[in-house]
Amino acid sequence: MMPKFDILSASYNDIKDQKYDYAVLPWGATEPHNYHLPYLTDCYLAYDTSLDAVKKAYEQAEVKGMILPPIPFGSQNPGQFDLPFCLHGRYETQKAILSDIVASLHRQNIDKLIIVNGHGGNSFKNMIRDLAIDYPDFLIAATEWFKIVPTKDFFEEAGDHADELETSVLMYYRPELVNLEVAGDGAYTPFKTKTLREGVAWTPRNWSKVSQDTGIGNPHKSTAEKGKKYAEAVTDKLATLFIELVKEDMY
Repeated sequence: MMPKFDILSASYNDIKDQKYDYAVLPWGATEPHNYHLPYLTDCYLAYDTSLDAVKKAYEQAEVKGMILPPIPFGSQNPGQFDLPFCLHGRYETQKAILSDIVASLHRQNIDKLIIVNGHGGNSFKNMIRDLAIDYPDFLIAATEWFKIVPTKDFFEEAGDHADELETSVLMYYRPELVNLEVAGDGAYTPFKTKTLREGVAWTPRNWSKVSQDTGIGNPHKSTAEKGKKYAEAVTDKLATLFIELVKEDMY
C-alpha cells in the first residue's frame, strides 16, 4: 500500500508504523497576486510541487518523505504590506518557526529537512547556518521551485509575481482558483537607477511604485498545459534532489 506523504491528510494510524527518511517544508506567503490569483498562491505552488516530487522520489527509489503544512508567512516589500491582509513575516519570526520545526523533527530522529520556497522575498541561508551550529547532524537544504528549471523554453512572457509562470502552474494544479478574465496586465516600472537595474546593489522594490495591479509580468498567455510541462520538469529535479540527499554521501 502506498504510504501517506501529506501531513494535511495523514492520520497517526497511517504513519505510526512507517519510517520516514526526510521531511519537506513548503514555505510561501500571504499576499495579493494580481487580481486573478489567490493570496496563498505561493503556498499552494510550493506545496503542490513538493507533493508531486515526494511521490516521484518514492516511486523511483522508495525513499519516503513527509510534506509538512505550508508556512504562509513571507517577507514582504515596502508598499506591499500596506495592502489589505498582506501578512509580513519578520526574519525573527521565520527563524523561530523553522527552529521549532527542526527541534521537533530532531527529537523524533528525522534528520533531513528540505525547504521548498515559493516566495521570492524569503531567504533562509543565515537561518540554516545558525541551525547547523545547533544541530550539526541535521541536514537542512533550501530550494526555490520556480528557479530550479530555466523558464525560457516554457513561457513567453517574463515576470516574477503572478506572471505567466505562476499562473500557468496554478492553472495546472488548482484551476478552480484562477480567474484569468479579471487579470491585470502585470505592467511594472523598473528602477530608474541604472546600477540597481544591473544588480550592482540590491534594495527592496516599493511595490506601490512598481505595480498597479500587484503583478510583475503579463499572465494572459498562461495555460494549464504550459504549467503542466514546467511542473513536471521541476518535480523531476526535486525528486532527484530528495533521492540523492537520502541515498548518497554529500562529501
